[in-house]
Amino acid sequence: MSTGPRRSAAASNAWPVRLYAGKRGRPTRAQARALAEHGDRYRMTRFESSDRPVMVEVGFGSGHALARFADEHRNWSCVGIEVYRPGIGSLILQCEALELDNVRIVEGDAVAALARWPSASVRRFAIYFPDPWPKRRHAGRRLVQPPFVGEVARLLEPGGRLLMATDWEPYARSMLETVDAEPALANEAGRGAFSEQPAERPETHFESRGRASGRKVWDLAYGKIQ
Repeated sequence: MSTGPRRSAAASNAWPVRLYAGKRGRPTRAQARALAEHGDRYRMTRFESSDRPVMVEVGFGSGHALARFADEHRNWSCVGIEVYRPGIGSLILQCEALELDNVRIVEGDAVAALARWPSASVRRFAIYFPDPWPKRRHAGRRLVQPPFVGEVARLLEPGGRLLMATDWEPYARSMLETVDAEPALANEAGRGAFSEQPAERPETHFESRGRASGRKVWDLAYGKIQ
C-alpha cells in the first residue's frame, strides 16, 4: 500500500465527524489531537491497490490487536474499519508511537465500504469481539450474518483466512453456524468446531476484563477454499 504524499494541514479538516447510535463517546485530549494532526495521513476512502498482502480488521475497538499485527507484519497493508472515534484516535496514537506506515483507517460502515472493493483483494480478515446485540429483537443488527460472510468470502484471496472471536456464547454459536454454511470457506478446526486462540491474536484489554469476570472466549478460524 503506497503511503502517498502527506496532505496539507488544511486538509486535516476533511476527516468527518459522526455520531453512531451505540457508539457514543468523546475522544480524550490526546486522541482528539491525534485525529486533528495525523488523521488524514491514515484516512482511507477507497481501496488502494498494492503488491503487499492486505489484512482487514472490522471493528478494531481501541486498535491494540491491529497495531500489534501491523508492527509485526510491516510488509503487509493493514486496514482498520471502525465507527468509534475514540478508538480511531487510540489507533492513530499507537501508529505514531510505533512509527507505522502500513496502516490505513476507514471510518464508517464496513458493509458499505467493502462492497466497493475488488474480489480476491484481502489475505486476512479479523473480527474480534463484535457487538453481540444480546437482545433477541436486536439480533438482526449483528455483523456476522450470511450476506456479510458471503462478502468476506468474495474479498478473500484463495488461501486467505477469516479469524473471529467473541465472549458471548449465543453469538459464538450463531457465528459458527453461519460461517460453516458458507461454501467458499472451510472451518480450520472442522465443521461445527471452535478453534484455539491463534498466536497472532493478542489478548485485548476488553478480553482480559471478560476473562477476569469469568467469561469464556470462543475463537473461530476459516480458510478460503482454493
